Amino acid sequence: MDDGASEIAAYIDGFPPEVAARMRLIRAALLDAVGPDAEERMRYGIAAVMLGGRYALHYAGWKTHIGLYPVPPLAEALESEVAPLRSGKDSLVLPHARQLPIELISRIAAAIVSMRREA
Repeated sequence: MDDGASEIAAYIDGFPPEVAARMRLIRAALLDAVGPDAEERMRYGIAAVMLGGRYALHYAGWKTHIGLYPVPPLAEALESEVAPLRSGKDSLVLPHARQLPIELISRIAAAIVSMRREA
C-alpha cells in the first residue's frame, strides 16, 4: 500500500464502524471506475481518487452524510437520478440514514472518469 492509500485507510478507520463501512464501499467503487491508473491522496483534509495526477473525485465523511465532490452536470438520464442527491452546484450528499446507492455512485464515477479522459 502506498502512502496515499495508507493515509486514506487511516482516515476511513477514524469514523464509526458503520460510516467507515460505507466509505470503504465508495472508495472501492471510485477506484474501480478510475481503473489501474488510480492514485489515492488526502487533499483538503479529505480522501481523493486521482486520475493521471489530477483529481477525479473527493469523498468525505460527515456527521449525517458522506459527501462526493466535484460532480459536474452529467448526461440527462444520469443527472435525473443524481439530482435528488445534489447539494450545491458540484456536491452530492449521501445521507447515513438512507441506503447507499453504490451502483449509482459507480455510474457517476465512470461518467466523470470518461469526461476527464476526454478533456
